[in-house]
Amino acid sequence: MTSNKVYAAISAVAKEMATTGISKDRRNQQQGFNFRGIDQVYNALAPALVNHGLLILPRITERSVTERTTQKGGVLFYVVVKAEFDFVSTEDGSIHTVTTYGEAMDSGDKATNKAMSIAYKYAAFQAFCIPTEETAIDADAEVHHIKPADADQILSEFTQYASIENDGKKLQEQYALTWTRLNGFADHQAKCKDVTGIRIKELKQAA
Repeated sequence: MTSNKVYAAISAVAKEMATTGISKDRRNQQQGFNFRGIDQVYNALAPALVNHGLLILPRITERSVTERTTQKGGVLFYVVVKAEFDFVSTEDGSIHTVTTYGEAMDSGDKATNKAMSIAYKYAAFQAFCIPTEETAIDADAEVHHIKPADADQILSEFTQYASIENDGKKLQEQYALTWTRLNGFADHQAKCKDVTGIRIKELKQAA
């Protein structure tokens, strides 16, 4: 019989997290909500992972970076990473892989680091069923706003992409990312949704 002790280890860590939890004592001052920082996640998970013989090994498979302009004329670097996390049992080497995306903006050189941390944090939240009510992404401790012209460009780029994408799953993934990037521009988000719906209908008819 094949051994898959990784699932027992994940369950054990989830049980411990349900008991100890992770406090939400970080505060987003601009929007007035609490969130858990990545360091809090590391500190809470590390003992549980050791106790139950579980490793989490990250792997970044995709990365994109876009330069944007703030409403005040500054420069923002918008980074999206696709990350795979191998959950490995130290007892039998069995593996379960979790895939998440991380998105972040920064005016300096930390956008990629933020995006990687976000991807890890939400992989842990989802795998171990850690409650996320009122939880914000670390990068959301800072609030950035893009110019209307940049929203126009984002929508235009997505429309061009959608017109040639033949994989419905990839299209929906890109739609979700683009919709988030257009936060604050409801009309653009609606058009983004319409473009996606039309293309998915075309793909179904062609199948």
